[in-house]
Amino acid sequence: MSVLFINGCVREKSRTKALADYLISKLDGEVIRVDLQNENIAPLDAQRLSERDSALLNKDTKHKILKYAVQFSNADIIVVASPFWDLSFSSLIKVYFENVTAVGVTFDYDKNGIPFGMCKAKKLYYVTTAGGQIFNKDFGYGYIRELCRSFYGIPQVEFISAQGLDIIGADVESIMDEAKKNIDKLFD
Repeated sequence: MSVLFINGCVREKSRTKALADYLISKLDGEVIRVDLQNENIAPLDAQRLSERDSALLNKDTKHKILKYAVQFSNADIIVVASPFWDLSFSSLIKVYFENVTAVGVTFDYDKNGIPFGMCKAKKLYYVTTAGGQIFNKDFGYGYIRELCRSFYGIPQVEFISAQGLDIIGADVESIMDEAKKNIDKLFD
């Protein structure tokens, strides 16, 4: 079994990454790590979009532009880690999913134009931390959840978070411990 870890954390001592690492320690299988900060991943500008369209048209899934889409489609379990920034996730995560969403690799359309998933994974874990409170999960997590369910065919999407970490007087260690206990409950 393969566990694909998409790391959208940029800080050296990221609390989000620490929480994701704790989750990954509970999973069985070979962990494939994609540290987005160190990857050569870019938005789909006109040139890259043309390159991707050509690769998809020729069903060239070995083309470098489809690397992330093929890797994502073949994973058994996926873990996405990104801090909660500006009511969403890091821009690295948006660019990553822009590159992953590829017709004929991670999803396709039926004869009525309805998308259906082509991904192997049955579960994706979305891990985040926030300095304040996440009052509406639909901005970051909701976007990922809907991509998984509506496009990729990944039926189970779990939201894991530690919130209020930067509020004056917050007991950061206790908040992180509580988040880890919530992870433990997923595996009881």
